[in-house]
Formats: sequence, C-alpha cells, structure tokens
Amino acid sequence: MGDSGRDITRTMSPPAGAALRTSFSKLFDEIGTVDQVGIEERVAKFTTRSIKKGSKLWGLKTAVSMVDLTTLEGKDTPGKIASLCQKARRPSADPDVPPVAAVCIYPFLVKYAARWLADTAIKVASVATAFPSGQSPLPLRLEEVRTAVSDGADEIDMVINRGLFLSGEFNAVQDEISAVVEACGDAQLKVILEVSELDTYDNVRAASFLAMQVIRPGDFIKTSTGKASGSATLANTQVMIEAIRDFYLATGIAIGMKPAGGIKTAKQALHYLVAVKETLGDAWLNSSRYRFGASSLLNDLLRQIEKEKTGAYQAPYYFTEAAESY
Repeated sequence: MGDSGRDITRTMSPPAGAALRTSFSKLFDEIGTVDQVGIEERVAKFTTRSIKKGSKLWGLKTAVSMVDLTTLEGKDTPGKIASLCQKARRPSADPDVPPVAAVCIYPFLVKYAARWLADTAIKVASVATAFPSGQSPLPLRLEEVRTAVSDGADEIDMVINRGLFLSGEFNAVQDEISAVVEACGDAQLKVILEVSELDTYDNVRAASFLAMQVIRPGDFIKTSTGKASGSATLANTQVMIEAIRDFYLATGIAIGMKPAGGIKTAKQALHYLVAVKETLGDAWLNSSRYRFGASSLLNDLLRQIEKEKTGAYQAPYYFTEAAESY
C-alpha cells in the first residue's frame, strides 16, 4: 500500500491493527491470494491475440449485445432517457447489428425507461444503494432498491460499503448484500466492488468471493461505478473472472461478470472477450453472463463493424450519440 493514507493499519492501535490483519489473513487462507506478476503477464498476452475477419465481426456484434448502455449524469432527464432507449433498441441502421443488453440509469428515471422498452427484451438496470458511495443508512438503500424494482427495474447495480470491507467487517458486508438480494425480489443483482478503492488484487479477489457466497446463480459481480478515479482494467477484471472460475469449479454456481468504466474502444472490448473465452469458456460469451458497462464504447463498436463490412471508416458523427458518462 502507498503513503496516501490507504494503509489503514498504520494509524490503528497495535491490537486493532493486529485484529484487522488476522481477519484478512483468515480470508486469504480460505480463498487464496493473487499472483500479481502472473496476472499482469497473462493479460498482456491477451492483447497480442490475432482475431481474423470473420471472428472479429462476430466478436464486435457479440460485444454490442453485451453492452449495458449507461448514463449516470446529474443532468439526466426523461428526454435523454428516451434517446438512450431508442439507441439501445436500434444501435445501427444495419439490421444485422443486435440491440444492447440493457440500459443503466438512475432510479428516478426507471419508470420512463420501463415504458419505452416494454415491448423489447432489453433490460432496465438501475444503480442503487446510495450509488456511488454506498454510505447511506441501510434502510434507505434498501428502500431505493425496492422503489426501483417497483418502477420496473429488471436489474439492480448495487455498491458495497468499501469502508466495512477495508475494516475487516466481512460478515456485515455479506449481511448488507443479502439484504439487497431480498429487496431485489426477482430482479437480477450486480454487485459493484469499486476495485480502485480496494487497493490490492488480493482484496479484489476477497471481495469477489464475499459477494459470490451470498448472491444467487445468475447474479453478477462488477468492477466499478465509473465515478472513482480508477475503473475496469484487464488485470483487475482478470482477477475477478478467475475468482468466478474458481467459485464455479468449487460450487457449480455460475456468476456473471460486468467490467465498467474506462472501456471505450472496440479493440479493448475484444481483449476482454479473449480473456473471458480463455478463462471461463464459451458459456460466458453471452449477455446472460457477461456485460460491458459503457456508453461511448457502443459507437466505436459500430464504427468497427462498418469498417469490417465496407472497408471504410465512418466519421464519428455518422452514429448518434448515446450518453456522456462512462
């Protein structure tokens, strides 16, 4: 850990610091730790894979179908959500390009998106639980979830309380996630770890396991809110998908994955799909088990699809804008 105040044991009394280290040591003994050098070497190799024309076009279209098209701005309005939903329904004039997986918005806008997407298979995802901090009282966070679901949310993207995790309060973290699972009812849950605030790959793996142990088959873990200084990287996503793989091998329970924030180009998206295929296999290469939290990514995917089909790049303004966040 660095000198920026993140070494939480440094300012504690010796007994408190020792107890915290013991809590983390016990968890690491149970789930294992991460080989940082190994992870970073492996993801570097993912970026060297050669993807030929037919496979590349399939990968680009598959990535489109995995996008959670997102706007999370203070200036979001019902009109902006109407435009977002139209973009989600028909990203391109090309009939071979699929719709996206979901739109992801703030809770108070869910009722509008639910109406505009009612005749489609596109899901309405809502951030909740005091996004992005996760720091409000739990009853308020749970009420926000229930309201979003009541308004038509198919999916809830919750944030964990990172302060509880970094304090070693692992049971409390799991209790809060469990309470959100219950509040979701039939809605799918994605648990945001906010990896940039967890400091180490070991902590990212630990938080992944804590979440997976209490969510349901088919629920997701997610890297980031897109609001913190750091977002998804190939490396922290690899830590999480290896945790998903290990959890699946141990329990038979399949958990989905959603990297979010910072994935802006088609080239990046293809690298992420290579990682999924080589780590989790083809069963995760669909929107029921893998998503991209993004907005600007979608237009670059569309540009690359057009390039593969016609041999020419279209200008950025050829495609409608979706949103400004992520």
